[in-house]
Amino acid sequence: MRYSGLRVIKEALTGHKGWKHAWRDVEPKVQYDYIVIGGGGHGLATAYYLARNHGAKKIAVLEKGWVGGGNIGRNTTIVRSNYLLDGNEPFYEHSLKLWEGLEQDINYNAMISQRGILNLVHSDAQRDAFVRRGNAMILNGADADLLSTETIQKRYPFLNVNNARFPIKGGLAQHRGGTVRHDAVAWGYARAADQLGVDIIQNCEVTGFRIESGKCLGVETSRGYIGGGKVASCVAGSSGRLMAKANMRLPIESHVLQAFVSEGLKPVLP
Repeated sequence: MRYSGLRVIKEALTGHKGWKHAWRDVEPKVQYDYIVIGGGGHGLATAYYLARNHGAKKIAVLEKGWVGGGNIGRNTTIVRSNYLLDGNEPFYEHSLKLWEGLEQDINYNAMISQRGILNLVHSDAQRDAFVRRGNAMILNGADADLLSTETIQKRYPFLNVNNARFPIKGGLAQHRGGTVRHDAVAWGYARAADQLGVDIIQNCEVTGFRIESGKCLGVETSRGYIGGGKVASCVAGSSGRLMAKANMRLPIESHVLQAFVSEGLKPVLP
């Protein structure tokens, strides 16, 4: 089923009886060619692009909870490519370009809004750092716009540019940046991956790995053993804990991040 405005109108006029489940509720098979651990944005995107771009078959995504219920549903919603280092900026710029065509690609409303992102300058040293970052962005093909205090005051009159503690001395804007509803991204990728034959298995926690002669043969799960030709770990902050079950110590640490995020409201019709 393809989603469209006409489809919404048709279903509204016929009692919404034609909608189908976004993806299948399947039992795990004994063996897959690819097992992707983690049903968040990274895991579902990995499975989707394996199937779409590389023609891979027999793919399973294993999610210990439900799709959209993990880290992807609890983040800051910002999409951007305003980074400094040459090793980072091209990666995030490619990511932003994927965001720009994602909804058409997966035929799902992920609520992507390119309303722009503005980082404010509060000191002379910060201005120098933002000038450097903006130039690095431009050199790597991204958009960057260094704004003066006067421009910011004109565009955003609700900001107090003369605050004694945090005076606004300018800002670095990326107009292609914006926001997205990340749990909807997970649902959209899940639906699109399912249509390509990917099995999405929820409530299936990986409890161990079956490794013989240095090769991973599959995973032990709360729903039994599942064999896999290749196994991918896409579990974000749980990576270290998961890979410890395979006797691998990753050179990374996970830290709790707290962020205050206001909820975007749709326009209200009078």
